[in-house]
Amino acid sequence: MIFIVDLLLMLIDLICSILTAVIQTFLRPRLKSIDGELCLITGAGGALGRLFALEFAKEGARLVLWDCNTTANEQTAELAREIGVEVHTYTVDLSKRQSIYEAADRVRAEVGEVSILVNNAGVVAGRRLLDCPDELLERTLLVNCHALFWMTKAFLPQMKANNHGHIVTIASALGLFSTACVEDYCASKFGAVGFHESLTHELRAEDLDGIKTTLVCPYIVDTGMFAGCEIRKELRSLIPPLQPLYTVQQSMKAILAEQQMICIPRIMYIPFLTRALLPWEANVATYRFMGGDKCMLPFIKNVEMKTSNGHIKSS
Repeated sequence: MIFIVDLLLMLIDLICSILTAVIQTFLRPRLKSIDGELCLITGAGGALGRLFALEFAKEGARLVLWDCNTTANEQTAELAREIGVEVHTYTVDLSKRQSIYEAADRVRAEVGEVSILVNNAGVVAGRRLLDCPDELLERTLLVNCHALFWMTKAFLPQMKANNHGHIVTIASALGLFSTACVEDYCASKFGAVGFHESLTHELRAEDLDGIKTTLVCPYIVDTGMFAGCEIRKELRSLIPPLQPLYTVQQSMKAILAEQQMICIPRIMYIPFLTRALLPWEANVATYRFMGGDKCMLPFIKNVEMKTSNGHIKSS
């Protein structure tokens, strides 16, 4: 009898969730206020990180900016200070666990408890698997995936104590479906998506409804990180690289609406679904038709030409 009741309640929840999602698609959801919240953004010196910092500043959040590039990070901080918000900068190497923990301790001692965590930093090696030095492969996984664990372990305890906070994971469409020749990046972003979803389930299981999570999965963003990547030319106007500002603005709407996941653009939901629903060979046929099997080759060639010393492109 209990099973039947639980089943009926689950079906009711299922129907309500679907109806709510449909309604929110057509109606503008109410956005929460984050005025005065302490927001930490990783990779704040990069294109997306800088735009996130400015958008959060416009909402009145106090900022803690992390990046391995001190100069770029300070430039972001100056732009945010012009908006009139409190900004603190830290130079942190996200590939090193101890660096993360030490910087987190400094933030707590010098600024306070972080209530919004934006895991934005990302890197890619830009090499074919067999041509890529092991240290570059490892760095991609450390920054894009492992750092999520260390960041969360550093800042989640206080969020749980207050039952208040928001964790944002900037993943990628390549964490939902893959493409050739960027095994390191795809693996790291699949890991990021899996980590984020499992963490969200854990928070729900513990009834910590005051801690929100948002997973952001954008298509390729025109930051230069994947410069040269191209799908079939007849389809490029249909799915062009995303403009960074548009990507961040759409992400902010999802964050402030406490939306659990967003794919940018919406058409990215289609390959995500077909990957699960269609036979493998059907997906491969579609993938080849769109030029997905060779889309990263120009990008890799560009990296090889520009970075003979093993430089890593970062977002």
